[in-house]
Amino acid sequence: MKVAGILFAVLLAGFTVDAAIYFKEQFLDGDAWKSRWVESKHKSDYGQWKLSAGKFYGDAEKDKGLQTSQDARFYAVSSRFEPFSNEGKPLVIQFTVKHEQKIDCGGGYVKVFPADLDQADMHGDSQYYIMFGPDICGYSTKKVHVIFNYKGKNHLIKKEIKCKDDEMTHLYTLILRPDQTYEVKINNEKVESGTLEEDWDFLPPKRIKDPEAKKPEDWDDRAKIDDPEDTKPEDWDKPENIPDPDAKKPDDWDEEMDGEWEPPMIPNPEYKGEWKPKQIDNPSYKGAWVHPEIDNPEYTADDSIYKFDNIGVIGLDLWQVKSGTIFDNFLITDDEKAAEEIGAETWGATKEPEKKMKEKQEEEERKQREEEKKAMCRDLSYSLKRQRCCFCLPLLLLTIAIVNKLP
Repeated sequence: MKVAGILFAVLLAGFTVDAAIYFKEQFLDGDAWKSRWVESKHKSDYGQWKLSAGKFYGDAEKDKGLQTSQDARFYAVSSRFEPFSNEGKPLVIQFTVKHEQKIDCGGGYVKVFPADLDQADMHGDSQYYIMFGPDICGYSTKKVHVIFNYKGKNHLIKKEIKCKDDEMTHLYTLILRPDQTYEVKINNEKVESGTLEEDWDFLPPKRIKDPEAKKPEDWDDRAKIDDPEDTKPEDWDKPENIPDPDAKKPDDWDEEMDGEWEPPMIPNPEYKGEWKPKQIDNPSYKGAWVHPEIDNPEYTADDSIYKFDNIGVIGLDLWQVKSGTIFDNFLITDDEKAAEEIGAETWGATKEPEKKMKEKQEEEERKQREEEKKAMCRDLSYSLKRQRCCFCLPLLLLTIAIVNKLP
């Protein structure tokens, strides 16, 4: 059993070593990241990035990443790597995001660009290959973007993929395969998958309605019809409202001054509403007419939708109302297994310590608020006792009640 285990570990290690790692960034060398990442100069008021692990973390050094630092700003920064094509092999894009600021509106996604991108001029309209990651704005927008550029046009996924909206670090992974399938994972677990042709409008539909086909004039698609034998009862028609039979003219009614008195109207208890004949099965019913379809002459299959020939830059190009998001653990590879293992070694190793640190901070903050409340009550009680006023006790009780309602 030990030999088998060792053999498996060796084989697994060999599989991982063969993986092509096109880009990997964990910000483990301090400010040296500034030599690898280029901040765009397209706008003069882009927000500033800083290296930080945030207010809570699993590892003070390993969890450092690029953090947005100014509210209500656009951000634009990118990093270059050796260009490559994903033809004939998987493409895996992975990174971590932490919205520790309780984000209300802002992006947490990455963009993958062609190698010919001018990094110093990168901006929101710069053409990209892929846009992937979470986007949050209010209660209505909390989704994962998966956008591909195909023949110069950006195509949004037709499915709705929910993103994480809490304050913890989360791992986002996009897998694009040469068989034209894809998979989206959050925290190393699959949340969506499918085919490129079905889940995006890259190509015209394979089948369309036959423009020459028309529903026959004698086609009867009414499942029910009025019963020709049914007739309206003679006593059916009754007025909807009638004069109130119990109403009496007021004693002080003056017809010369008030006009002729008329009793008020009330709903007629015998009113039956509009009469309609009974419905029966239509003997001529042929069912719902289905428009015949034909092959779409404008459709041409394309087995290379997944392929990008000159991948060479990854960037963060986004807007944030409230800053504080941290991006880390960037990875671009052709090996799904390697990406999963690296995700487990990075995000997976620090997620529990991060959670414990946050819970400890929240508990300490709760205790501090309780102590502040008690101190406020003690100070007020002492002050009122010294004044010895007749309304001191009621005022004290009211104040204590208000303080206890404070968060």
